Amino acid sequence: MPTIEIEYQDFVKLLGLKIGKNVEKLNEILAFVKGEVKAFDEKEGILTVEIKDTNRPDLWNVEGLTRALHGFLGLDRGLKNYKIVDDSGVKVHVDKRLWMIRPYIACAVVRNLNLNDTIIRGLMRLQDKLDQTYGRNRRRTSIGLYNFDLLSPPLHYTVTKPTETSFVPLGFEQEMNLKEILEKHPKGVEYGDIVRRFEVYPILLDSEKRVLSFPPIINSNDLGRITPETKNVLVEVTGTTHETVLNTLNIVVFSLLDRGGKTFSTTIKYAYSGKNETVVTPRIEASTMLLRLEYVNQILGLKLTARHVAELLGKARFSVKSKGKNSLLVYIPPYRIDIMHPIDLVEDVAIAYGYNNIQPLWRRLPTTGATNPQTEFYDYAREIMIGLGFQEILTYTLTNKQALFYKMELKPEKTMEIANPKVLTLTCLRSWLLPSLMEFLSNNQHVEYPQKIFELGTIVIPDKEEETKTREEQRLAAVTTHANAGFTEIKSLLDALITSLNLQWQIREATHPTFIPGRTGKVKIGKTDVGVIGEIHPKVLEAWDLEKPAAAFEVDVSKIYTLTLQDTNKRILPDT
Repeated sequence: MPTIEIEYQDFVKLLGLKIGKNVEKLNEILAFVKGEVKAFDEKEGILTVEIKDTNRPDLWNVEGLTRALHGFLGLDRGLKNYKIVDDSGVKVHVDKRLWMIRPYIACAVVRNLNLNDTIIRGLMRLQDKLDQTYGRNRRRTSIGLYNFDLLSPPLHYTVTKPTETSFVPLGFEQEMNLKEILEKHPKGVEYGDIVRRFEVYPILLDSEKRVLSFPPIINSNDLGRITPETKNVLVEVTGTTHETVLNTLNIVVFSLLDRGGKTFSTTIKYAYSGKNETVVTPRIEASTMLLRLEYVNQILGLKLTARHVAELLGKARFSVKSKGKNSLLVYIPPYRIDIMHPIDLVEDVAIAYGYNNIQPLWRRLPTTGATNPQTEFYDYAREIMIGLGFQEILTYTLTNKQALFYKMELKPEKTMEIANPKVLTLTCLRSWLLPSLMEFLSNNQHVEYPQKIFELGTIVIPDKEEETKTREEQRLAAVTTHANAGFTEIKSLLDALITSLNLQWQIREATHPTFIPGRTGKVKIGKTDVGVIGEIHPKVLEAWDLEKPAAAFEVDVSKIYTLTLQDTNKRILPDT
């Protein structure tokens, strides 16, 4: 959980309340934002606060913390009025060669600041916290702050060879080239692996070719140093994910706005894929979400009126408009990046209402535990497969498009992707099982043949009709591989499985890029397609570095279970 350090006197001043140094009182206040005092150094005046809500980086600084508390403590209500004063006139030109290195940048100019050492230390702590957590140790995003009055726009976010460009890095006095910075500067040693594998490195320059920074490693010592005399600041964020870059910029900008600054936008000019695209940053417009009163009361077990819910949301710093008799249109601050679903708004309603004010209800009826019939059906299918000589495996639900499509000779389709993956090989949810089995075989070629494996597991398919925009299915996939593996063998194994489930089935000729033409079929039960069967195509075997032939099938067992329920007289499971 994120732990932040704030200067206590600064916290009290921004909060606008006299609360003394009572830790118990502080914990009562911080509970509104899921915070807790972990340490209080009265001599140094440093308050260490643990924020238990890991999805709210806007709380990881004293400005964001007091902004949220103002609402819950009744000092402010609703959405704070943030606005962009005007266009700063600053343009940032992005080199197309950055596409495979660190493609995105967002900037803002904040003027009329009255900085002091306390504010600057707070900004440095926020910068470091965002870099380490939300920015994944600067791999996803990194932040730069510059004295805007020393810059000469337009700016150029471009690339340079490791020994081609030199500048004095922050905290040093001697000039170094980028290669030397990675070898000698502490930040270069710490974060150098992010860029070291590339032939050219990112660099941010002004119109006079002066270096602002070497993203994501270090700023320059002259342009990238903020002091109490600095009145106008350029905030810059670079990274690998556009949305995360924009969110990070917003969090820093809002902190400076809470200190009395005025925001001016910048224009980012991209030239990727042969197209010129212009993006204006920052984006600080509020988004909206519809919240049904019935949904709120159903979740919380209360009987709140629309007016009461609106008041509670106002405490949580949302603005609200009535949308019909039983719905509210909620305006969400741009820094609240954790609000993704109406349930997130309900949580803030509950916090504002007070969890201790919600009366607990005991269950009125006793319940008896039992295995779900559907689970019993799946377990029975597993027993059949094991009886047929197959070994059950369990693989990750997370995979990547390379495995799902390209190695299986398929055209890429829409999948549920992770917005900010930590591992390049785990970037999306699997939409079918067979690639997981092929990967397993590829990693276990040292095992004696024949190899017969199966998995019964969950896949996730995009579905706009569902509340979560996804649909889960249970699939069963099996592969047999040895020198004589073929269609006849895998067909007989599938026949043994389905007939053991008291169902009649048939094969219809079909084509599928993963399987050999003429040795592929659709699996049908009645008029319903439930899967595919065939011999694996040599190109697929080659992609997985497999030398022996393989045959496989994959069937939708959740659909098969539904088909068995259509005849209630059928005995699916054996007597126990």
